[in-house]
Amino acid sequence: MKSDTKVLKLVRKSETATEAEAASAEAKAATADFEGAASATESLPAPKVPLPKVTNTPVVTKLVPQPKASAPSRRAPAKREQRDFQGLSREQMIAIYRTMYLSRRIDDKEIQLKGQNKIFFQISGAGHEAVLVAAGMLLRPGYDWFYPYYRDRALCLQLGMTPLEQLLSAVGAEKDPNSHGRQMPSHWGHKKLNIVSQSSPTGTQLLQAVGCAEAGYRVKLIKELKNRFENFHADEVVYVSLGDGTTSEGETWEALNTACNLRLPVLFLLEDNGYAISVPVEIQTAGGDFSRLVKNFPNLKVERCDGTDVFASYASLRRAVEHCRAHRGPALVHAKVIRPYSHSLSDDEKLYRPDEERTADSERDPIKRFGALLIEEGLTDQGKLQEIKDEIDREVTAAADEALASPQPAAETATLYVYSTDIDPTSSKFDKEDKVQLSGNPGTMVDLINRCLHTEMARDPRIIIFGEDIADCSREAHLGKVKGKGGVFKVTANLQRKFGSARVFNSPLAEANIVGRAIGMATRGLKPVVEIQFFDYIWPAMHQIRNELALLRWRSANDWKAPVVMRVPVGGYLKGGAVYHSQSGVSTFTQIPGLRVVYPSNALDANGLLRTAIRCDDPVLFLEHKHLYRQAYNKSQYPPDDFMIPFGKARIVREGSDISIITYGALVQRSLVAAKQAEQQGISVEIIDLRSLAPYDWNAIVASVKKTNRVIVAHEDSLSFGYGAEIAARISSELFEHLDAPVRRVAALDTFVAYAPQLEDAILPQASDVAKAIAELNRY
Repeated sequence: MKSDTKVLKLVRKSETATEAEAASAEAKAATADFEGAASATESLPAPKVPLPKVTNTPVVTKLVPQPKASAPSRRAPAKREQRDFQGLSREQMIAIYRTMYLSRRIDDKEIQLKGQNKIFFQISGAGHEAVLVAAGMLLRPGYDWFYPYYRDRALCLQLGMTPLEQLLSAVGAEKDPNSHGRQMPSHWGHKKLNIVSQSSPTGTQLLQAVGCAEAGYRVKLIKELKNRFENFHADEVVYVSLGDGTTSEGETWEALNTACNLRLPVLFLLEDNGYAISVPVEIQTAGGDFSRLVKNFPNLKVERCDGTDVFASYASLRRAVEHCRAHRGPALVHAKVIRPYSHSLSDDEKLYRPDEERTADSERDPIKRFGALLIEEGLTDQGKLQEIKDEIDREVTAAADEALASPQPAAETATLYVYSTDIDPTSSKFDKEDKVQLSGNPGTMVDLINRCLHTEMARDPRIIIFGEDIADCSREAHLGKVKGKGGVFKVTANLQRKFGSARVFNSPLAEANIVGRAIGMATRGLKPVVEIQFFDYIWPAMHQIRNELALLRWRSANDWKAPVVMRVPVGGYLKGGAVYHSQSGVSTFTQIPGLRVVYPSNALDANGLLRTAIRCDDPVLFLEHKHLYRQAYNKSQYPPDDFMIPFGKARIVREGSDISIITYGALVQRSLVAAKQAEQQGISVEIIDLRSLAPYDWNAIVASVKKTNRVIVAHEDSLSFGYGAEIAARISSELFEHLDAPVRRVAALDTFVAYAPQLEDAILPQASDVAKAIAELNRY
């Protein structure tokens, strides 16, 4: 690397050079649009909010415009370009350099440690330092909210994260505040600073950031929530960053759509280094320029800047932050940066980037350029700059030594925080079944779910309900003229009328949008109860469910949580449902640690289990079988408003002594029909309705199998790899000595549900299939 003195010589080649003075012709061409943009050079008054004082950490002092320090010049002053320091003082600029250099040296230290096999992964923020320090100066740690991505090392330092805290992450130490040794390095998270735990999938943070901002928006609208939360501020901003590769993902567009539609104070920082690992931006993005594609989004302020230039970055970000704080909508800052190192230490950029391109990037290195500028302007000299470097080198070395000596998490802590340690939905606290007093006319499952939602929303103003078509009427002016939708199955009918559009509202037709926003809201303390219209369409949200919702608590070691309830109509036996309205793939979700999965078979259970789901502290997938919504046989009178059923507690539907049937959902009634037929043949069948699939009631299964010594597991999923396979395997493994016959399974065929009624009947398990299994098992 060239020294700052050598770069200074390059800077002085032209008296009228702009931001890219030291760059090659190729680099100039690459950033021409950004350098020439008015937003990159316009001068605005300093923000009114003071920043903390300069200390030995990289946090800068308050913004006080000061005159440029005087210094001897080798050229006549009249010929010098008058620089705009954006109101930054000399002390602030020195502090900026310090933070930028600190960030780079931590990268370098981690690379060194990886080469020594003392850490296990490294991904750097090199080349992004200037724009990230600028962002950290203009935003407020512990006040604003942050959803960074893995290049944001310099931002986190500027916000107050220490070198030791970052290096604790690199070595996987238990004291690491980012994830306590559970995630890769550079997966940022810090409870005190409002840096929400980051994951590896790129782009999933965007919808959560929108949901985080939306929580503030909703709290302002809901009068019952005024003064209930401490960490909500009228002018808070939610920062979220992304790389140029992430702009190709659908969730980026979904996030922009909702942020603009609701005019949310979300600051999107696009750190465009030209590559998504090895794929250049022109391959990723139509026209190679994302900000030009989105410039016509309503309420979106678009800023473009050279992200390797501190002053250009600071000016653009200041305008963007002011736009957000003034409630004028979201802002996108498109910063052109460089990537002087490979994507990560698992990548070798020499395989796809020519030497001349890499050299051009190095000439735009933000640290070298800014150091040269400080000397050029007489704000420091080479000796003092070297003193800063030496001090930082010692600081980083000491932090690395301390981190390496810090213990890793104990092996026995691996299963901690998969679920909440504060609220146990399997406990007796949630068991209100004994001697429950029912009243009123019998209602269907739809009726009792609707009643539960009404009573819970009245009890807890934090509950927010949204999804596709769930409102009565989005255009409130029409509410008095129409009956209202209330969901395609009418489960959420009249909720909007009673509780208002701030708490009950329609979402875009985008499942990831629904779940991602709900995660962001839940992180802020709201209680989203969202609806996915059909189980068959839940898959676009799978990234958010599997990698974010279920994992958030565990990957942050309980620093963050998102207790979202997802209501999902599921299942077949509806004539005409066919392939895309009749799926039942519950085993896909029951094998996800951290996610509770519930599946009631009747109206009363639906009411009690949903109330438990809402009051528990974990994410819950609440499955509602469409065929069971309005069946007369599963109706119930209404329970009290505090009626709950604990998770992991099965229900004995029918006592028996010869054969046990372990089942749930629509197969409960079909098993009951088959059991009554078997009784005429002298076979006594016991039926266990699991009700809760994750967790499930193993004790009830054990007791039943020990009593009957024969067992059938029946479910609507496909036979192969279905939910019943786990139950059958565990029975065979742990209860083998109590079995008088092999465990038998009854399930759907290993195919899809067809439209033609005759085909559907053949594919899905019927009462006759259960009856046949009972007869065969009894003869064994």
